[in-house]
Amino acid sequence: MSIKKVVLLLVIVALVAGYFIFDVGRFLSLDYLKEQRGAFQALAGEYPVAVLGGFFALYVLVTALSLPGAAIMTLAAGALFGFWVALLLVSFASSMGATLAFLAARFLFKDAVQERFGERLKKINAGVEKDGAFYLFTLRLIPAFPFFVINMVMALTPLKTWTFYWVSQVGMLAGTAVYVNAGTQLGELERLSGLLSPGLLGAFVLLGLFPWLAKAVLAVVQRRKVYRGYRKPEKFDRNLIVIGAGSAGLVSAYIAATVKAKVSLIEADKMGGDCLNTGCVPSKALIKSASLAHLEKVPERYGFKRITTEFDFADIQARIRDVIGRIEPHDSVARYSALGVDCIEGRARLVSPWEVAIDTADGERRLSARAVIIATGARPLVPPIPGIDEVTVLTSENLWRLDSQPRRLVVLGGGPIGCELAQSFARLGSTVTQVEQSPRVLPREDEDAARVVADALGEDGVTLLTGHRAARFAVEDGEQVLYTESRDGERRLPFDAVLVAVGRRANTAGLGLEELGIGTRDNGTLDLDARLRTRFPNIHGCGDVAGPYQFTHVAAHQAWYAAVNALFGRLKTFKADYRVIPWATFTSPEVARVGLNEDDARAQGIPVEVTRYGIDDLDRAIADGSDRGFVKVLTPPGKDRILGVTIVGEAASDLISEYVLAMKHGLGLNKILGTIHIYPTRAEANKFAAGEWKQAHKPEKLLRWVQRFHDWQR
Repeated sequence: MSIKKVVLLLVIVALVAGYFIFDVGRFLSLDYLKEQRGAFQALAGEYPVAVLGGFFALYVLVTALSLPGAAIMTLAAGALFGFWVALLLVSFASSMGATLAFLAARFLFKDAVQERFGERLKKINAGVEKDGAFYLFTLRLIPAFPFFVINMVMALTPLKTWTFYWVSQVGMLAGTAVYVNAGTQLGELERLSGLLSPGLLGAFVLLGLFPWLAKAVLAVVQRRKVYRGYRKPEKFDRNLIVIGAGSAGLVSAYIAATVKAKVSLIEADKMGGDCLNTGCVPSKALIKSASLAHLEKVPERYGFKRITTEFDFADIQARIRDVIGRIEPHDSVARYSALGVDCIEGRARLVSPWEVAIDTADGERRLSARAVIIATGARPLVPPIPGIDEVTVLTSENLWRLDSQPRRLVVLGGGPIGCELAQSFARLGSTVTQVEQSPRVLPREDEDAARVVADALGEDGVTLLTGHRAARFAVEDGEQVLYTESRDGERRLPFDAVLVAVGRRANTAGLGLEELGIGTRDNGTLDLDARLRTRFPNIHGCGDVAGPYQFTHVAAHQAWYAAVNALFGRLKTFKADYRVIPWATFTSPEVARVGLNEDDARAQGIPVEVTRYGIDDLDRAIADGSDRGFVKVLTPPGKDRILGVTIVGEAASDLISEYVLAMKHGLGLNKILGTIHIYPTRAEANKFAAGEWKQAHKPEKLLRWVQRFHDWQR
């Protein structure tokens, strides 16, 4: 704590202590006020300005120090100065005193509290920034609520000082008026508790509820305004219509059917969406085949002189299709129909907030529903690079239709998809050049994690060109060429196919959003509130079309919130929780992450302590010949609470789950260290990382005394 803070704290403690030591409270009692009322009135009549000024300053001091007696002083003001003068004086004095208490508490404690509990307070801080004035106003309307507690708590939040002041002044006005009025009739008042009778307290509680009631009424008015011009059906065909049968849509429909709602699931293409048909499943099947082909290049790692792998790329593609086919029943029409979901093949568009038109093979069909969920996913983004229409362009969608392997492949993009596919094709024998405009691959990960992946790509034969911009494509003498630009000048890259993996764009076209005025963000995703609602409270979005994370597991996570809010929003709604979101890049080695990394911590100004354990020290990793990578844990300095974890290594995507669970339920590194892990497994890396933290925080002073004890024992 700084010297200024120490001085201020000592001054406050001294003043408060003086109040009690010198029994100043006896002058702020109802009996004393009634006894001295005449003398006070005479003094005020003789020296009105001085008494007004002194009374004002004393009132500010009492409220700033949160001392008992403010109520008595309010009565005294009414008795001495009359209702209107007293109301004006007390209103400003109490607000100024409360603001001084607010500023003192903020100066002394806010930084420490936010530093220690900042992650846990994120939602509270966001709520205060948005509706802090509303919450403060409600509390100020109820005088029975301890005002000094309000001052202290609000000081620890991001609420602006000016907002605190004017809301306090307005909010306390009603309670102040009651006390001032009682002061004008001081002679009839027998005890202070008589001011706040049950009836009066009830009236104040109702007054405190008034803003909430007003807010509810306003919400109803705004809701009617939003729906103005649309005719709501008297009856609905369905409780819920879900547009899109990818991960988000499937989970939404599953939840609706589970709670016995009548639900229709509309899909224009294939059930299972991107994840099953063109994303997660086929890419992981390809990665596995490529990892086996890679063994031919490293036989000595496993004690072999030679490992021979022979394959036909068409057979690998056939295996991928077989894998998709084996998983397909999990997401099939038959399964969901058996669950009670009405599955419809067709292209849907919204024609009103409650009605959907579906273009099917048999013509247009219309359905109405009380609620709609948009879960139409996203597609690969193909940037408008000059000449790109003249060359063979592959994306994560059409890649799986290839029957022959490209001999020379250019991969645009250094994100997870680009790195995974570049490494896989290189391991299968393609000559791969990967082009990334940023200074490094995996820009969302820490530099040390990205460096391990970049080194692995290079070892597998990928020519990695970071800091290169794809400038233009051309076909020269029948050969496809990409020209890149960098600080070193222009570079010419001939190729047989180019794989574009530079991001994804939400699928919103043709849904009728513009006609209904449903907005989208700059990145193309739906403009949703925290409860995943569009401008129409009954139309929700989830999955890749919603953002901000385009992962299958996040889509399923969002689907719960969208489905529950859509079906039960009249009773209760929930904000989507993104506090603990893990993800992984399935290169070899894998990169998995949850929470903060070092780059995030620096960008957000969050002080962290970094604990690192090298997987090259892990017995199981050494035995398996995969001893590359590390576990890196971020914690607050001196604390074992987990703020974020990055794991680089084989099966990192599995190892991260222990930390996801720990962060979700507030378990620290000490708990992980005290948990038994099977030997020899990769999961021991998590325990050893916790051990590294514990070793760095061992109690040196205590251990010196323990050593003396052992010396004495000998």
